[in-house]
Amino acid sequence: MIRQVLGACIYRVICGTVICAIVLFVAAGCSVAETKNAAEINAATGTSNSKAADPANSTGGATIQIDAGGPADTVRVFYKNLREKKFREAIFLTNLRPAIEGLTDTELKDFALDFEALAGQIPAELQINGEIISGDKATVTANLPDPDEDGKSKIQEIKLRRENGIWIILTTDEAAEKRIKAEGKQYFYNLRIETHEDEARKMLERIAKAEIAYSLQHDGICAGIAALVDIGLLPEDVLTSKSTGYNYTLKLSENKKRYVATATPAEYGKSGKISFRLAPDDKGIARVTSKDNGGKPMK
Repeated sequence: MIRQVLGACIYRVICGTVICAIVLFVAAGCSVAETKNAAEINAATGTSNSKAADPANSTGGATIQIDAGGPADTVRVFYKNLREKKFREAIFLTNLRPAIEGLTDTELKDFALDFEALAGQIPAELQINGEIISGDKATVTANLPDPDEDGKSKIQEIKLRRENGIWIILTTDEAAEKRIKAEGKQYFYNLRIETHEDEARKMLERIAKAEIAYSLQHDGICAGIAALVDIGLLPEDVLTSKSTGYNYTLKLSENKKRYVATATPAEYGKSGKISFRLAPDDKGIARVTSKDNGGKPMK
């Protein structure tokens, strides 16, 4: 089952290690990655200002003392806001802020499904186990769900930067941060379009593989989308545009040995701009073609 697409991307920003369809999360963007424990980091960096473990003075599931307004407290409040679906307040604590501060409450509701998919992923008690401050930079280690491991928790690190006396969580690299500042509130809209388009191409490629698997078991006969979903070769997401932003069609030839599949934006300019077409060539190799077709299916 595919996650709400934009929600998955944002989830990677705040919980994971992988940059999504565009430069948003770090490997090329996201600053939350698997890390050593606090003691190992201190030894490696020569830093000695990590907070000492003090469960008696900790907050929630934390294993260190958390000072109000400090990096660890910023991380704690950030995840608390996410869990409580206070998305504007949460993102204000990150360098994604320019992408959301211009959104009206009505516009923010456009992303309700995407954001709300995140709330249930956040643990009730966030275990923060390390904080290292070096000038205006800081690293906080916490036990967080990993989107690449089906949400299983592991120790990860969150990078922060102090600006005007306030700590903010770094969710992107410099290139993405510049893009966010330039695009402002259009950033999430553009991200959703780009992500939906990328997922649409991948879905068509998945359809091609499903047809190969099906035809090998049925003497070269192909199947419709519903049949492929019924036998588990395609996810149910392909049947609706609710989570994918795209409408999918698949037409079989008269002898059912060939097919043409399309992916068309459900709302042109909002859920996507590019239309896609999948069809086997003369050699029987399925190929995806695409173009901005004004929201109309490719023929």
